[in-house]
Amino acid sequence: MKLLLVTALALLVAGCVSQKTDEILGSAIVTASVSDIAGNHSIFVATTRQRSKDPGKVFDGGRAGDLNFARVNVTVPKAHETGEIERRSRGNSDDPAKYFMATDVAGYDSEPTFQAALNKDISARGDRVMVFVHGYNTSFDDAVYRLTQIVHDTGYAGTPVLFSWASGNRMRDYVYDKESAAAARDKLEETLRMLARTNARRIDIVAHSMGTWVTMEALRQLAIRGNRDLGGKLGDVILASPDIDVDVFKSQMERYGKPDKPFIVLFSDDDRALRLSGLIAGAQPRLGDYKKAGDLARYGVIVVDLSDAKSADRFNHSKFADNPKLVKELGQRLRQDSGFASSHEVTDRIRLLNANLGGETAM
Repeated sequence: MKLLLVTALALLVAGCVSQKTDEILGSAIVTASVSDIAGNHSIFVATTRQRSKDPGKVFDGGRAGDLNFARVNVTVPKAHETGEIERRSRGNSDDPAKYFMATDVAGYDSEPTFQAALNKDISARGDRVMVFVHGYNTSFDDAVYRLTQIVHDTGYAGTPVLFSWASGNRMRDYVYDKESAAAARDKLEETLRMLARTNARRIDIVAHSMGTWVTMEALRQLAIRGNRDLGGKLGDVILASPDIDVDVFKSQMERYGKPDKPFIVLFSDDDRALRLSGLIAGAQPRLGDYKKAGDLARYGVIVVDLSDAKSADRFNHSKFADNPKLVKELGQRLRQDSGFASSHEVTDRIRLLNANLGGETAM
C-alpha cells in the first residue's frame, strides 16, 4: 500500500508541474487598450494566510494568527474562453490583452474598515454576496483568479468574497493543508458572521474540494451556536468535488440539521484527485465520488452527478468551474434566484441543470 501511495503521489506531482508564475502582482505590465479587456472585477478577500515577504505574492502559504483583509482588482482579457484561466508563464510579460491580471491590491487594517468597504460594494451590486472557499494545493493567486473566472463566466453581479485558508501550494503538503483547513474553520465562521452583519440580503457559498470540509465545519459551528442560517441570509450552499469523508459529512449534517434549502453536492465518479485522497485516508470513500449518493437525501442534500461532463483538468476535479456548459448553468442558478426559492423550485432547477449535463440526480 505504501509503494502504491508513493507511486500515485509521484504521478500526480508529475501531472501537475506547471510553468506558471505564482506572483499575483507583476513588475513589467504591457499596456492594453480598453477593447482588449472583457471584464474588470473586484475580489474581496478574508484570509488566514500570512503576508508574504515577496510583495508580488501578497500572501503566501504560511498561517497567520488573525484574519487578513484585502481587495484585489483583476482584469480578464477579451481573448478569454469560458472555463479557462489564461495565466502568464514564467518569462512572459504581464499582458492584460492575453492574461488574467491583478492590477491593484488594497489592504484593510481592521475588520470594521473591511466591512465598510464591503457594505459600499454590496449596496451597489444588488445586496448579494458569494463566498468562495478554495481547495487543497491552491496558492493565493490561483484562488483569486479562480474566483474571478467563476464571477466572469457565470455573469454573477453581486459582491464576490474569497475566503482563502493557508494552503501550502505543494502536492506533498496534503497533511499540512488538512491541518491548515482545521485551523481556519473558526475564521470562516467569523467571516460568515461578519458578512451577515453587512447590508447583504443573501449570502451564497461555493466551496471546492478540501474547502468544502472547512465550510461544513463552519456551518456546523454556526448551528451549534444557534445561527445556522446567518439570520435568514444564507442562500445556496454548493459543495463542488467535496473532499470529505462520507461518515464525517453525515455527522456534520446531523449536527447542522436538515437545511431549509437543500445543500447541493456536485459529484463525479471519475474524480482522480478524490481517489487519491481516499487512498491517503485508508480507502475511505470521499463525498465527491461517493457511489451511493442516494442515501444522502434524508440529510437535505441534492447530489448532482457530473460524471458524464468533461473537464479541462486531467484529474476531473474542477468540472464545476472549467466545464463551459456547467459554469454557465451555475451562473443561471445564481442569477435567477433573486429571492429565496422554495425547496421545490431548487429541486426543479437542479434537475434541469443535471439533465442538460446528461447525468443523474439523487434526491
